[in-house]
Amino acid sequence: MAALRAGAIDVGHPFRPRAARRVSLRRQDVDAIVFWSRDVRPFLRHLPEVEERGYPSVFLLTLTAYHRPLEPAVPETGEALAAFRRLEQAVGRQRIAWRYDPVLLLPGLDAGFHMANFARLASRLAAHAARAIVSFFDPYPAALRRLRRAGFDPAGASGSPRQQAELLAAFAAAAAREGMGIQSCAEDAEGAAVASGKCIDEEWLNGLFGLRLAYRKDPGQRALCRCQRSVDIGSYGDCAHGCLYCYARR
Repeated sequence: MAALRAGAIDVGHPFRPRAARRVSLRRQDVDAIVFWSRDVRPFLRHLPEVEERGYPSVFLLTLTAYHRPLEPAVPETGEALAAFRRLEQAVGRQRIAWRYDPVLLLPGLDAGFHMANFARLASRLAAHAARAIVSFFDPYPAALRRLRRAGFDPAGASGSPRQQAELLAAFAAAAAREGMGIQSCAEDAEGAAVASGKCIDEEWLNGLFGLRLAYRKDPGQRALCRCQRSVDIGSYGDCAHGCLYCYARR
């Protein structure tokens, strides 16, 4: 909020923190803001000011409801659901996407768990989020080390192509029952029932806010990522939730 009020923010390079660049946040320089969060509650009191300043914005909120050892400090599921509801009451369902991400297959988190867990969460979130975004675990070295230290065997945690396709089909069926859209994030599971989508989606923003953003693939993202080109003003290592599987955790 201080950066929005100041009209600019200094953003460090993820691997060279001293190589900072200044990013303008003046309203005339910002097409829209895409907020990502595991816990939107601290932000809700500032939302009226963001809206008053005229920034078009959408929200991508992650809720996985995994076992505590994997995500030791995330909000309890009931608290997270209540936060979705409060945000939806403020901005409307169409501006919110639910991320079920990452999907990882471990003892206690097998395919059956994910099918039931996704369906249960979808039934409770459909009134508060217009779409679901799903993505499978990427085996980043730091995440693999944390999982092993905690006693998990991460071999196969991403799932085989067949497992991924079966899970995506189950997720698609659950989302359809609830009237919720669904897309995948940077996945290419063969024959998958879920189309690859864009998390930062200019078509979504154009439709909501009457913008005229033309598609430009973000060259700084993974090859399978279809996101619109954007400027990331977040920073690595700031999150205190302690999820073992997180790629952005130091």
